[in-house]
Amino acid sequence: MKFEVNILGCSAATCTLKRNTTSQLLNIHDKLFLIDCGEGTQIQLRKFKFKFQRISNIFISHLHGDHYLGLFGLMSSMHLLGRTKILHIYGPPELKGLIDLNIKVSQSYLRYKYEFHPTQAENSELIYEDSTILIHSLPLNHRIPTTGFVFVEKLKKNRIIKTKIDEYKLGVEEMLHLKNGNDVFREGEKTIYSKNCTLAPFPPRKFVFMSDTAPLTEGLELIENADLLYHESTFLNDQIDRAKHTFHSTAEQAALVAKNGNVNRLCLGHFSNRYKELSSFLDEARPHFKNCILASDGLNIRI
Repeated sequence: MKFEVNILGCSAATCTLKRNTTSQLLNIHDKLFLIDCGEGTQIQLRKFKFKFQRISNIFISHLHGDHYLGLFGLMSSMHLLGRTKILHIYGPPELKGLIDLNIKVSQSYLRYKYEFHPTQAENSELIYEDSTILIHSLPLNHRIPTTGFVFVEKLKKNRIIKTKIDEYKLGVEEMLHLKNGNDVFREGEKTIYSKNCTLAPFPPRKFVFMSDTAPLTEGLELIENADLLYHESTFLNDQIDRAKHTFHSTAEQAALVAKNGNVNRLCLGHFSNRYKELSSFLDEARPHFKNCILASDGLNIRI
């Protein structure tokens, strides 16, 4: 089943000709989740050929413009293109007032319903759950209330060994029974044991989104053992004083967070426009955390 992160924008503050402002699209089991919605996100969705009417859940980390100003246009386009299914939006409580005000002053309406789910940046919360995934908020350390997001698959059932299907002529209900760890009893025949017909499930996959934030030293339990951590690295250490002043992180600091969280892979992003060439971010991060890559618009990361 798919578990993919698609970078739509990785620039800090303002877009450039090569980098749009922050937005990511997750495809988890063919369900699309949008994280942040900087200006121009709907253009990026079209450019990289994603059907944004399939998006049912949008997560906004905080109310700095480079993370949410594209939301109003995206919602309007969804309306104009005939959307009727409900849209769920998760974000700071003040965001709902901004959405409603935008609709009111433009004397507009939406042909679909949107449901708002307020987040809070003091404590982690379970903010979304379905049959396959859990999503938690992750309090960050920024100038205004900001949350990251943690996406974790639920533990799957055991996997049927394909050759056993023909060997035992297994029916659908029998396979479900075996996958649940139960043995199958057939009258007048030998018992079919689950342990002989199944393999352990694949371990649940985990993605953590952290932007914008000063480096965290506490509350890292939620990022532990993540398959992929996206962590902002707005600056290099040559601007560490500015990073501290603006509650952002350097590439080295992001790498140390990844190391302390024992994550598998780190993706650096949210780059300041002062940096035209980005290889120095890897040079700074990799001495502390080797399995590190740079975000770029259009990058697809499979987990």
